[in-house]
Amino acid sequence: MVMIRGYRRPDGKVGIRNHLLLLPTVICANQVVNRIEQKVPDSVAIPHQHGCSQVGMDKEQTHNVLVGMGKNPNVGAVLIVSLGCEVMDPVRIKKEIEETGKPVEWIDIQEVGGSIKAIEKGTEIARKLSIALQQMEDEPVPLSELIVGVKCGGSDSTSGLCSNPALGKGADQIIEHGGTIVMGETTEIIGAEHLLAERAVSKEVERKLYHVIERFEKEINRIGEDMRGGNPSPGNIAGGLSSIEEKSLGCISKAGSSPLLDVFDYAAPVPNKKGFYFMDSPGNDIELVSGMAASGVQLVCFTTGRGTPTGNPIVPVIKICGNGTMAKRMADNIDIDVSPVLKGSKTLEDAGNEIFTEIIEVASGKLTKAEILGHREFSINRIGISL
Repeated sequence: MVMIRGYRRPDGKVGIRNHLLLLPTVICANQVVNRIEQKVPDSVAIPHQHGCSQVGMDKEQTHNVLVGMGKNPNVGAVLIVSLGCEVMDPVRIKKEIEETGKPVEWIDIQEVGGSIKAIEKGTEIARKLSIALQQMEDEPVPLSELIVGVKCGGSDSTSGLCSNPALGKGADQIIEHGGTIVMGETTEIIGAEHLLAERAVSKEVERKLYHVIERFEKEINRIGEDMRGGNPSPGNIAGGLSSIEEKSLGCISKAGSSPLLDVFDYAAPVPNKKGFYFMDSPGNDIELVSGMAASGVQLVCFTTGRGTPTGNPIVPVIKICGNGTMAKRMADNIDIDVSPVLKGSKTLEDAGNEIFTEIIEVASGKLTKAEILGHREFSINRIGISL
């Protein structure tokens, strides 16, 4: 049995990091959590643009992402900071995160008397939570506890030829050892969705996959746009990708060859059964990785040919590149260079093994390049207008 190192949470789930999360319910609380983060070095803030002037499904989506970030097993404790007049309900957020059994505290800026007092009180609470987390020890846990997100961004011709199929080999190994793989990017399987649908374990799962594609295409048509105006992106085209269909064929290869167990909504909890899942989500790098983190993914493997530095506040992001020139140029950001596959000096199986080994090491505490550089990008997918 392959083992990794992790922190067993009160609800039985395992985190591969032990973060203290500073969670603003609304954009107006961003500066307070940022200042607390500066004063408590082991804390992680997630400033965002939302939490006010939202209604309906859009409001619920923001709520679900914030709760999901707090529930993620990589988070050991949470400090919620609200303003006091936003549409987000901090009491509800606190209650739902507390279902995990982890410590959750809450302060309100208006109630405590403004930003300075909120920073002082929040810093005091955060330091106490941080001390408690530092006393926790990790332990050996089976690899089957791991949920890995697979993502591609800044793709070029080497992505579909090399880094994505290599990641697919690594993804299959994760599932073979009892783990879980989550793939997203609804907009970037268009043209190849039938190949993914063929792997569905039932007609119902197949129907769900086609439904999310049809729903997106109807919405983009409703606003009078053609997604092909922005996807492939200018960078994708400059990198040698000719069409969304070509891009999609490369995209789906990163999930390996395992059966598709189900399709679930953006930021919804990953189902408990181990295996391969698809999350309905945008292709935007930061919004997707944030949604994966909110769904409970503990680690993300991110392939890129053009090169991208982005990470996530609570989830380590492993960068994999099949473009040898870019891997050298952006060596500070790239964790694994699989371009030797294109030169014939490595096989896809060799590259898949390298990725699998890196996943085990990162899941056991090794820092990714994005973590070392402090990349903590976070963004919530917005689906409604502001009031």
